[in-house]
Amino acid sequence: MARKSVIAREIKRQKLVDRYAEKRKALKEAGDWEGLDKLPRNSSPVRLHNRCKLTGRPKGYMRKFGISRVTFREMASEGKIPGVTKASW
Repeated sequence: MARKSVIAREIKRQKLVDRYAEKRKALKEAGDWEGLDKLPRNSSPVRLHNRCKLTGRPKGYMRKFGISRVTFREMASEGKIPGVTKASW
């Protein structure tokens, strides 16, 4: 599991991105690059990183489910993800 501070930092970035989304869009359309420079760096969506919602793991992230491959495998084996079954042939 990732450190709590790393997970909290990522959540804080997401809130900043949401807060400044409209302002960033307006500044980009106006071509005001100096105005964009004055906004907080973490308000840019490029600085976000996909992380597992349960463990905070940054690698092996599955977009469709929002969790890491390790967590996905555990939950699928326990039958906690609807419609997912272990393949056997």
